[in-house]
Amino acid sequence: MTLVAILSGAGISTDSGIPDYRGPNGLWRRDPGAEKLVTYDTYMADPEIRRRSWLMRRDSPALRAEPNAAHRAIAELERSGTAVRVLTQNVDGLHQLAGLPARKVLELHGTAREIICTGCHVRSSMREALDRVEAGEADPPCRACGGILKSATVMFGERLDPEVLAQALSIAKACEVFLAVGTTLQVQPAASLAGLAADHGARLVVVNAEPTPYDDRADRIVREPIGTALPALLAELHGG
Repeated sequence: MTLVAILSGAGISTDSGIPDYRGPNGLWRRDPGAEKLVTYDTYMADPEIRRRSWLMRRDSPALRAEPNAAHRAIAELERSGTAVRVLTQNVDGLHQLAGLPARKVLELHGTAREIICTGCHVRSSMREALDRVEAGEADPPCRACGGILKSATVMFGERLDPEVLAQALSIAKACEVFLAVGTTLQVQPAASLAGLAADHGARLVVVNAEPTPYDDRADRIVREPIGTALPALLAELHGG
C-alpha cells in the first residue's frame, strides 16, 4: 500500500480563519513584537509578556475554527483506505476535528488545545485556563504546584519533542508520496522532512502560494489556492 505523508503548515488553515505567520499578511510581518509572546525565555522571565500571551490565546481564532475543505479531503483520503500520515506544523487540531484519527497526526509543534505546567509538567485543557483568565486571573498558575503555565506548543527557544521528531523522520523515509502543503519550508527541522523524503525516493509535491527552498527538489509544484487544489490533488492520488 502506498504511504502518503502530508506535511501541513499554516497555509492549510487560513481558509478556516486562522492567519499564517510568514505570508505577505502574516502575523510576524504585521506585528514583529508578537514573537516575544511565544519565545520561551522571554515568556518565563516576564509576567507582563505572560499576561499578554494569555490575552492572545483568549482572542486567537484557532480554538473557534472549523476544518475546511483541505482538512476534510485529507480525512476522506484516509477513510478511502489509503495509508496517510500527517506531520503538521500547526497547533490548531483541525486535522483531528476533520475526522483524521489522532494516532495518524504528528503535531510537530504541539497543540494549542492544551496547557502544560513548566514546573510539574501536568497537562490540562486550554479552555479551563482561559476560563480562569476570563474570571480575572491575568497569569493563572498551576493548580497542582503553583508553577508557570504555558500552552502545550513548542515556543521559540524550545526543542521539538524528540520522540515525535523521530517518528516524523521515519515516516518521511518510508513514504512513497510526500506533500508539503501550506508551508514555507523555512522552519527547521520540520522543513528538512521534505528533502529527506525526496532523498529516500518519495515523489515530492509542494502546494504553496509562494516559492519554497525545496521547489527545485519537487516533482510537482501547485500554486493554486489550497482549499480547491488539495482536494483535487488527493482525488487524483486516489484515482478518483
